[in-house]
Amino acid sequence: MIHYLLPKDGGFYKANLHTHTICSDGSKTPAEIKEIYKAHGYSVVAYTDHDIMIDHSDLNDADFLAITSYEVETNAPNIGNSWLTTPCYHLNFYAPLPNQTDYVCPNPRYTFANAPALAAEQSHYKGDYVRIYSTEGQNEMIAEARAKGYLVSYNHPDWSIQSYPDYIGLEGLTAVEVYNTGCVVAGWVLDQGDHVLDHFLKAGKRVYPIATDDCHGNHDMCVGHVRFKAQELSYDAIMTAYARGDFYASWGPEIEELYLEDGVLKVTLPADSHAVRVEVHTVGRWAARKCGKDMTYAEFDLRGYINEIKQSGFPLDRAYFRLVVTDEQGDRALTRGYFLDEFKSDS
Repeated sequence: MIHYLLPKDGGFYKANLHTHTICSDGSKTPAEIKEIYKAHGYSVVAYTDHDIMIDHSDLNDADFLAITSYEVETNAPNIGNSWLTTPCYHLNFYAPLPNQTDYVCPNPRYTFANAPALAAEQSHYKGDYVRIYSTEGQNEMIAEARAKGYLVSYNHPDWSIQSYPDYIGLEGLTAVEVYNTGCVVAGWVLDQGDHVLDHFLKAGKRVYPIATDDCHGNHDMCVGHVRFKAQELSYDAIMTAYARGDFYASWGPEIEELYLEDGVLKVTLPADSHAVRVEVHTVGRWAARKCGKDMTYAEFDLRGYINEIKQSGFPLDRAYFRLVVTDEQGDRALTRGYFLDEFKSDS
């Protein structure tokens, strides 16, 4: 039996899911962002300006889609009275419909940079919700977002000075950033890792990896991305692919095909991906690696791992595998975790 882990049909659409413009604290207009990203092969941009949500679907064309979204930030009480040492939570909320701009736990007083003037023009932007720096406070906002149909990402955990106790209790997340261009170019190299992703997955939380730019200017653009596999370039198709995990995250190599056939994981890579290593990571101590030069194909027999999990009685809804591709520059592509209860029909 074949299980296509990336859908068999449809096309790939390159997307940046974290973008700032002059609507908050970025240096580019929404239209300039569109043109720059289109020129670099992107089909989708989520406009996630700080605390201000605007429908940019006027920018849409046959080859470009704008996702309505915004970013919220919650700061801890200042430690030593310095922003440099103050932990924070940053979340992105992605609207299920392009014209859906009803804010989550609203309070326009949190706006800054160029956003306050735009907020004043939105008569529906009302509220006095107070953000609380705690797991419970974030979960309250995430729950309201999910009730409205929004998808939610947890952003740059290392730049945010977050540790395991800060994030492991978060519920309802769609995705976590495993790469953030803006943070990486500033020196926050841990924001190009999958350690937080594995923490979520090992806790049984089906959080997807996303690579983003978090761009604010010229220095942090067109690197981190996801590639959605969808039937068409439409708002519904892309948001459905996001919700289902029909994509992979990358800041380098590409994946053409990924499927599980009778317990054997098979991956096809483009000839120009310059892959030198393909790995499988799991919930436990089983792992596998294939190395080479300009790799275009790899396969891994997962039957021993799957059978041992089943025989041990370990819960299938806690056991997963995921793929990592590394190119000659050390850049990577990461898939989501695929949990064994997704393949119960093979039992």
